[in-house]
Amino acid sequence: MNRESMFEVLVYMFENYVVDNIQPDHNTLTKELFAAGFDHSEITDAVEWFNTLESMASVDTEHSSASTRIYSEEEKTKFDTESLNFLVFLAHANIINLIQHEIVIERAMALPQTSIHLDEIRWVVLMVLRKQGKTKDFLFVEDAMFHEDQPTLH
Repeated sequence: MNRESMFEVLVYMFENYVVDNIQPDHNTLTKELFAAGFDHSEITDAVEWFNTLESMASVDTEHSSASTRIYSEEEKTKFDTESLNFLVFLAHANIINLIQHEIVIERAMALPQTSIHLDEIRWVVLMVLRKQGKTKDFLFVEDAMFHEDQPTLH
């Protein structure tokens, strides 16, 4: 199995189901994903990833306190510099709070690939914010992803 394949399933699910708030039952979803060309293990892993995100996204993120996040060696190894800088930018711009930041880190670490790049971290942030109903913040990140003028990360 290609290590990025599960991530491709996640993006496909997000673009075709989550954004439009379509919630097919498990069997229908599995059949549609299989028909789209994904294999059973990729589908199972992606659905499990989204189910975990669903339960994490239900946590109250409004009452998080300010603190400094120190990345573990494992995180620093898996995330490239651009992706970590993007997370810092989002936190400093108050786009994501500490709890959301932790959800993003946890869900990105759960991806099977050995390294996480800027595009993948942007997708994970989009998925987390959308699942939490943070539409305004979601739109900011979506704009940062799909427009030529990228935000300057300091």
